[in-house]
Amino acid sequence: MLASPLLVGVLAGGAAWVHLPLAGLWFAGYFAFFATSLWLKAGRRAKWFPPVRAYGVLTAALGVVVLVMQPGLARWAPLFALPLGIGLYAAAHRQDRALVSGLATTAGSALMTVVAYDAGPGSDLSRAWQLALVQLLYFAGTVFYVKTVIRERDNVAFRRVSGAYPLLVLLVAATVFGLVRHDASSWPLLIVFALLLVRAIVVPPHRPTPRQAGIGEVVATVAVATTSLLV
Repeated sequence: MLASPLLVGVLAGGAAWVHLPLAGLWFAGYFAFFATSLWLKAGRRAKWFPPVRAYGVLTAALGVVVLVMQPGLARWAPLFALPLGIGLYAAAHRQDRALVSGLATTAGSALMTVVAYDAGPGSDLSRAWQLALVQLLYFAGTVFYVKTVIRERDNVAFRRVSGAYPLLVLLVAATVFGLVRHDASSWPLLIVFALLLVRAIVVPPHRPTPRQAGIGEVVATVAVATTSLLV
C-alpha cells in the first residue's frame, strides 16, 4: 500500500530526480505515523516517544529537500491532513484497526499516486487522478478482504459486504475506464477486478492462513498496478 501508489505515479508521469527524496519522505512519513500511533496507543508514555522524534525529524528533513527541489508539490500536503487526522485519532482511542481508520489510511495512500505523477514531467493530471482512483478502489477492497479472512472470518454479514464491494468496484471501473472510454486497453484491468470479485466470494470459506493471504495480496497488487498503467 506504500510502494504501489508511488511506483504507479512515477511510471505513469515519468521519473525525475525529486522522486528519490520524495520516496524517502513517503516511507519515513509512514514510519513516523506508525511510531506516533504506537505512542498514542501507549498513552503517550515517554519510552515510546524516541522513534516518534527520530522519524519525525527525518520526515521533516526530507520534506525540506523535496520542497527545495520542487516547491509546487506543497499544494498536495493539505489533502493528507484528514486521512492522517483520522488515523491518529483512531490510534489514540485504540481503534486503529477499525474499518473507518483502514479506509482513511487507504485514501491517504492513494493520494501519493497524484503527487508522484505531478513530481515528474507528466502533464495529464486527470490520468493521475484516475490511477489514484484505481489504487483507492483496490486497496479499500483489501481492507474488507483481509478482515474477512482473518479477524472477521466468522462474521457472515461482513463476508457478504466483502463480497459485494468488489462487485461495486467492477461496476465503477467498467464505467470509468470501459464504457466511457470505449478503449480495449481497459480490459486487462477489468478482468483483474473481476478475478478479485471471484476471490472475495470463493477464498474466505477456505480460511487461508495470513501468509497465504499476504502472498495473494502481493500478486493482486502487482496485477492491479500493471494493468492500470495500460489504460
